[in-house]
Amino acid sequence: MKNRNAMAILPLLAVYLVSVAAFLSMSGIAICAETVFRNVIVLVADGMGSTHTTLTRWYKGAPLSLDAMYVGGVRTYSADSLITDSAPAATALACGFKSTDKSVGIMACAVTIPGVPDPGGSRCKPIASVLEGAKLSGRSVGLVATSNVQHATPAAFSSHWPYRADYSEIARQQVYQDIDVVLGGGRQYLLPADKGGTRKDDENLVNVLRSKGYAFVVNREEMLNAASPKLWGMFADDSLAYDLDRKSLSPDEPSLSEMTGKAMEVLSKNPKGFFLFVEGSKIDWASHANDPVGVISDVLAFDEAVGTAVDFARRSGGTMVIALSDHGNGGMSIGNRGTDKAYSRLRHERVVGPLRKVSLTGEGIEKALKDDRSEDNVRKVIGKYLGIDDLTPGEMAAVRSAKPGKMNEATGPLVSTRSCVGWTTHGHTGEDLFFYYYGMDRPLPTMENSDIARVMAKAMGFDLADADRRLFVPAEEVFKRIGASVTLDRRDPRNMVLIVESEGKRAELPLSKNTMRIEGRTKTTRTLEGITVLAPATGKVYIPRQAVEIFENVQGFKSSKVQE
Repeated sequence: MKNRNAMAILPLLAVYLVSVAAFLSMSGIAICAETVFRNVIVLVADGMGSTHTTLTRWYKGAPLSLDAMYVGGVRTYSADSLITDSAPAATALACGFKSTDKSVGIMACAVTIPGVPDPGGSRCKPIASVLEGAKLSGRSVGLVATSNVQHATPAAFSSHWPYRADYSEIARQQVYQDIDVVLGGGRQYLLPADKGGTRKDDENLVNVLRSKGYAFVVNREEMLNAASPKLWGMFADDSLAYDLDRKSLSPDEPSLSEMTGKAMEVLSKNPKGFFLFVEGSKIDWASHANDPVGVISDVLAFDEAVGTAVDFARRSGGTMVIALSDHGNGGMSIGNRGTDKAYSRLRHERVVGPLRKVSLTGEGIEKALKDDRSEDNVRKVIGKYLGIDDLTPGEMAAVRSAKPGKMNEATGPLVSTRSCVGWTTHGHTGEDLFFYYYGMDRPLPTMENSDIARVMAKAMGFDLADADRRLFVPAEEVFKRIGASVTLDRRDPRNMVLIVESEGKRAELPLSKNTMRIEGRTKTTRTLEGITVLAPATGKVYIPRQAVEIFENVQGFKSSKVQE
């Protein structure tokens, strides 16, 4: 009976997933990773363009770690815009598909850009990521960011949702993905309001993590001393400090390089290898604010993390390292309107000198002001930490009137003007970007961002299409094939549950979790190899194929009276 029912599912799966398999087989390049690597590390510098690295190199006065790597090019547009948002950009990098604005870990819901395949019946469907595929291969997996870890880029590697700003939902999916190491910010999104958090579903995810065996750490010292094979570090309620500010204002927070090193230390204990995602998140935020010092601060921190990863790869062998950006931001330039007629005489010190006087970013300046926006205090703080003693009346007014959390937008232009740094926008930009890599010792052509996911999967010896067929099958269709009915219990909209029933058997699969509660002759709870996910746009629920196999094996009962 079991084999017959299993065979009945196969035609449906073949029809439903044929388009997904076809898309996953498409690639603008031949995948070059002929060797199977034990470990793959991908580092994403959010919003970093070529000017960001050029300016940082001049500021540093020495080569960057990135400079020692092979370099290719990557195209960044999404399914619905020539200028991508971080969410679809990261989805392309993580899952191998160009997606739509604000979506993480799902197929495009609409396509407007020429050349991007239309997903057809797979629109808005959750799609497997390289992190999930690596986990299925037996590898340990990790996630590191300087933003809250629920932010768009880490979210696309670890969750599936059309709304990137729904941090509570993303946090729950991440916790139930059983990721081995997670380090960054975002503690408030794990906790209910009565515990100082923002969750409205009454679930304390910190307690869930501890029940799953994680060491939960909250500062640099605890992280460095942690010995658990499962580690979750939340070092701020939201994002971590800019690296320039961290050293003096937030010394209890670890650096990006330290988090990267700790993650590799823990993950490398798995003989099957690991996959690690690392993001230098706030390069993007500094670019939005047109703040060159914030950019330099966190490009340097990112580059140090790249060096840490490459040093590990050289020592350990069998490790591929990829470093790249998801999109440009700010239209940053060395040269501005002030250099229109004098660019050929622009001296090094004219650019670098004003930048090297700065010891705090705008975020740090806001803390240093201590709610005192008087002209005297503003002059004192700006002079001390930015090295600027000639504020114009307009600049003074901009600093004094800056909204909470927006001081970078006021101080960034002060430094930019004095260092001949130009900007075209406070938003993202759509140019091609550099793609840095270590481990594949050959030149690569310019690639689509969606090719990167397949390069990483190939390097680890698995196929993303296979991972997707294993993790995300449509619940109603596949359970119907084995004679089971499916309903979605929506009574508590923040804790919906998929109910499966058939001949005295009943299973409950809470959405966004990897658990399955089963009633047959006995009651039991099983942990699944993936999470149950709702696609809000279609109302469909997707489950790991394993859930169907488990349900088929449950010994049922005719009624509750029989069981008693």
